[in-house]
This record gives sequence, C-alpha cells and structure tokens, in this order.
Amino acid sequence: MLYGIAAATAALLLAAVLAALLRVPALRLGVLDRRRQRPLPVLGGLAVVVVTCLVAWVGEWTRIAPLGEGVGKLLAAAAAVALLGLVADVWRLRARVLVAGTAVAAACVVPYDETGVPGGALAVGCIVLASLAFKGLDHADGLAGTVGVVTAFGAGACAAAEVMDGLAVLLSVFAAALTGFLMHNWHPARVGMGACGSLFTGFLLASSVVFTRAGYPLGPSAAVAFCLGAVAAADAVLVVLARLLARHPLLRRRPDHLAHRLRRLGLTPPGSVVLLGAGSFSAVLVGVLVHAGWTGDGAALWVAGAALLAVLVLLRVPVPPPRRGPRVPGQPPRREASTQVTGHLRVRNG
Repeated sequence: MLYGIAAATAALLLAAVLAALLRVPALRLGVLDRRRQRPLPVLGGLAVVVVTCLVAWVGEWTRIAPLGEGVGKLLAAAAAVALLGLVADVWRLRARVLVAGTAVAAACVVPYDETGVPGGALAVGCIVLASLAFKGLDHADGLAGTVGVVTAFGAGACAAAEVMDGLAVLLSVFAAALTGFLMHNWHPARVGMGACGSLFTGFLLASSVVFTRAGYPLGPSAAVAFCLGAVAAADAVLVVLARLLARHPLLRRRPDHLAHRLRRLGLTPPGSVVLLGAGSFSAVLVGVLVHAGWTGDGAALWVAGAALLAVLVLLRVPVPPPRRGPRVPGQPPRREASTQVTGHLRVRNG
C-alpha cells in the first residue's frame, strides 16, 4: 500500500516535469500538431510512457512490487506500440502501418491458454480497435488524458478484484502519470499526447482488461470491456458514421468528433471534456460493478443505449468545413485552390 502511494506520487510529479521539459525539443524539432489553429507540441505522451515504464521497472527490479506473470511482457508490448506512435508523430506513418504494428504487439500478449485461439483472435482485434479509438480521442485538450485516467482506475479496480496486485499497481502508476501530464494538457494545452501517448494508453488499458477477464465467458467480458471504453467507442462510431454518410474519407481529419460537436452546441472546451469525463466515469462504474458481480450483465445495455442515443443526437449537429490555418512546421504543405485569373480583369473603385 505504501509503495503504491509513493509510486503514484512519484509518477505524477515526474510526468509533470518531463512533459514540461519535452515541450522545448518538440517545438525545436517541429514535432507538432495543429489544435484550434495553433501549433501544439506532441511529445507529452512520451513523458507518460517513460515515467510509467520507469516506475514499474523500479518496482520490479527492487521486488517491492513485482508485476507478475505476463504483465511485464504486456508493458513491453505497450512500450513498443508507443515507440511506433512516436515514429508516426515524427514521420507521419500510414494508418495501415500503425494497425499492423499494434496487431502484432497485441498478438504477443494475449493469454491464449485461457482465451483459446478464437477468443484470442477476437481479443487482438479488440485491442487494436481500442488503441485506434483512444488515438481518435486526442482531438481536444485534456480529453484523452481525462478518459484515460478514469478508465485506468476502473481497470485497476477490476484487476484488484482478481488479486492481480502487480497489474493494479501498474494501472495506478499509469493513472498518476496521466494526471501529471494533464497539468500541461488542460485547455489551453501547452503540450499534446500525440500518437505515442494515445496508442500506449489504448493498448495498455485494453490489454489489461483482456488479462483481467481471461477465463470468463465471452458475453460478460464483452459487456465489461464495452463499459470501460464506452466514450472512445462512441466517438469512433460517430466519426465513422458521419464520414460515411457525408462521403468523406475516413482517415482525413475533420472537426466531427464528440468534443467538436458539443462545442457547436454551445459548451466551452473545458465543459465538453468535463461532460465526457463524467460520462466515462458513469460507464466505467457500471463496468466495475458488472465485473465484481454486484450487478447483472444487462446493466451494460443501459450504457450501450445511452452511447447510441448520444451518437444519434450528435450526428445531427452540423459540422463546419475545416478551417485553413497557418501551416504547422514539420507537416507537408496543404494544397490551396488556384487563385490565378485568366483573361482580362477589370477593377472598380480601386
């Protein structure tokens, strides 16, 4: 208990300091994203990854808080996915490369002895989808971090209920590191999470749920997993439906995510994140209750119904065309419409 408190405190402070320090090299190297027409350095996620792995390694090395069987491999695979995301932040990898790399890492950590081969294949697909869904949540200041903290506490509670102490401590350290990162990521953000941090977050949380629910029936496990990732799943479904209906490319960025549409309804940027964080807390609480057996699997249907209703309502909110802001250093220039005028041009009144 004392080590868990000390480790979480150290992770929070170290992540806050390291995220602030990494902001300067990110600006100088041009590792940037555009957030509301302003350049945003995106190496904050690297701080979360480094601190989480460092604190967990210290606990394993000193044997004060050993991770347990399979958890160390899970953390190593999550770090490999984070490295792939870091490469994507710097060199803009194609989406299929991220999907393939995440799938390979997920295939290496799924406990096939307990899930079986068909269940293991399904678990790999769920981990990949969850990782990409959390990457999609990194569209608003503080959103991915807030949902990640809430989900990490829920997954940690599930692990503690299964007496997986090493996994529970790892998730608490991860939640503390995310909290330290949020000190710089809350609106207006000074540093972003990037693909490095968001893929690491989704992969670590989804893999932890798979580890915790291994050996349980498929139906209840799917209910728990959906509740823990309800907000990320709703955002992904909303974006896919909106772009398919509007016949827009699925991989081209547009202001059509959950937080974007909530702001169109009049909420402030922090208000939209608080609302989505409250929704995530409610869904995660249901997932923990279902996992602990304190309520039936049918409670997950209420979460699914609420998520579906939110998607259908927000789908009707009009989305403006993306604004063209100044080009972010390190990104390829966007094609502009030709302004060349052919023929004679008359100008009146100057």
